[in-house]
Amino acid sequence: MEPFGVVGIVLGSFTSLVLGGLLFAAYKLGILYQLFHKTDTKSSKHGGDIVAEVLHAHGVKYIFTLVGGHISPILVACEKMGIRIVDTRHEATAVFAADAVARLSGTVSVAAVTAGPGLTNTVTAVKNAQMAESPLLLIGGAAGTLLQGRGALQDIDQMSLFKPLCKFCTSIRTVREIVPTVKKALAIAQSGTPGPVFIEFPIDTLYPFHLVSKEFVVKNPPKGLMGRIVSWYLHNHLMNLFAGAWEPRDMSPLPVHIPQATDNQIQKCLELVSRAKKPVIVLGSQATLPPTPVDNIRKALEDLGIPCFLGGMCRGLLGKDSPIHIRQNRRDALKEADVVVLAGTVCDFRLSYGRTLSRRSKIIAVNRDKTQLLKNSDMFWKPTIAIQGDAGSFLVRLSEGLKGHRCPEEWPQSLKAGDATKEAANRAKAEEKTEYHLNPLKALHCVDELMAEDSVIVADGGDFVGSAAYIMKPRGPLCWLDPGAFGTLGVGGGFALGAKLCRPESEVWIVYGDGSLGYSIAEFDTFTRHKTPVIALVGNDACWSQISREQVPMLGSNVACGLAYTDYHIVADGYGGKGYLIGSENEEKLNDIVRQAQRDAREGKAALINVLIGKTNFRDGSISI
Repeated sequence: MEPFGVVGIVLGSFTSLVLGGLLFAAYKLGILYQLFHKTDTKSSKHGGDIVAEVLHAHGVKYIFTLVGGHISPILVACEKMGIRIVDTRHEATAVFAADAVARLSGTVSVAAVTAGPGLTNTVTAVKNAQMAESPLLLIGGAAGTLLQGRGALQDIDQMSLFKPLCKFCTSIRTVREIVPTVKKALAIAQSGTPGPVFIEFPIDTLYPFHLVSKEFVVKNPPKGLMGRIVSWYLHNHLMNLFAGAWEPRDMSPLPVHIPQATDNQIQKCLELVSRAKKPVIVLGSQATLPPTPVDNIRKALEDLGIPCFLGGMCRGLLGKDSPIHIRQNRRDALKEADVVVLAGTVCDFRLSYGRTLSRRSKIIAVNRDKTQLLKNSDMFWKPTIAIQGDAGSFLVRLSEGLKGHRCPEEWPQSLKAGDATKEAANRAKAEEKTEYHLNPLKALHCVDELMAEDSVIVADGGDFVGSAAYIMKPRGPLCWLDPGAFGTLGVGGGFALGAKLCRPESEVWIVYGDGSLGYSIAEFDTFTRHKTPVIALVGNDACWSQISREQVPMLGSNVACGLAYTDYHIVADGYGGKGYLIGSENEEKLNDIVRQAQRDAREGKAALINVLIGKTNFRDGSISI
């Protein structure tokens, strides 16, 4: 009888395997789910409605887009929900605008683009957002769930493109997945080190049942058993796509995780800073991230009285003329400091990979991202205390722990004296005559003196913008936008659009080089259509000067560096804005034209000031930390 026992065991195992396989297949095909959740074939609702409801529940105010049929249901539904749809002339601009809104509002922002080329056009902007640590959701259209990989229009492997760029990537496969997936993505975008997330929406997950069902009808199905199997599979796929789609679901945001310094780490830092005679704080953009309000960070720094170097989004954090804000001679100050606090600052090229730090200094490094926290610490520098945590809340806790203690005043005063000397020299250079056209430094000083106190400055360029970073002074926190560590050209139009929507009563200035202007001048059409009157200052030297300055002496050729003194002001006019030209023949009208551009913006017209500039020997420096 023993052989029969073995056969029974084998048959039993085979039966279990078959049953298990059938159950798994039933699960994957949605058959089990459909037993308990019905498909409402009569409903006119669609997936776009659900996307709009989730975004509205999360406080999203704007969606930046360039329209495409794959994503139309989302745009239509969001507009009905009161979310403003802002369409741009290039998909990269849509993402740059969302990036700016995320930085200025402290909340996750959204860009939506169509499939294929629409998404590939965003790659640079998404990478910029990743490196700038901006929390944004990129929504992308896609071919239908059954047509992906089969040669459908604009169908490519989009997930492979965005997995290296985003914290979270996924593709919606059924309508019922939309709510939990969007909630999860929005939470991930804001948690830990913020960054972009990507959700792909196949077109059949967004349109209503009665339209999608027409695409599942086989006009000439195969006959016989195969025909019945194909018809059943298509019908089941359609029913599973919409099963349970409209059932009530919780739309409320998921909790966001933000790493914090421990009490023990704070105590060690208090001991180091309290003994310091020449401490320095170097702040990077990460210090401005939520949840700590920037005004609280500003007060904490003022209470500490420690000299600060501000980079990236931190520019303007201490106002225009703070006694502890040091703008010049950073390398010398860091070599002399006995304690250096790197608050959201990374030891990459902007700090010469850590070589600007003295080996004698005690270094406190705070960063949410462990990789950035320790970057190049195996080569040129070593942190005394390394904290994977939020820089803004760290500074507030440090100030609270040192209540009553202030940095010796002679230290920031000596650094401030160095500032005064350097800035006087820069001012003298502004008065030098150039061989042709205007001195660019003079134009920048003029705008800096006349711009409104609530102005937001957007930096998009190389040589001219590098000079502006030394001369133009943001008046307050979150009033400076530059691309960040990626150094991307072309951010100007999108950043200014997002900034003007966030701060409609403020002046928004874009400082453009003539090279970078070419990327987004078409967005003057967007400024006109969406009534977002910004002011652009273009330093037009008919050259990619930042490259030419080194290429010519090193390689003896100016090839590909030359541009033309193009009439960009006329282009702005053509897009519905107001353009002005300033050259050596009307240099005395510079102040008047700047004031007129400000009046234009107040009256609802975007303005562009095309300043023909000459060459100077004023070299630019790093504009972002």
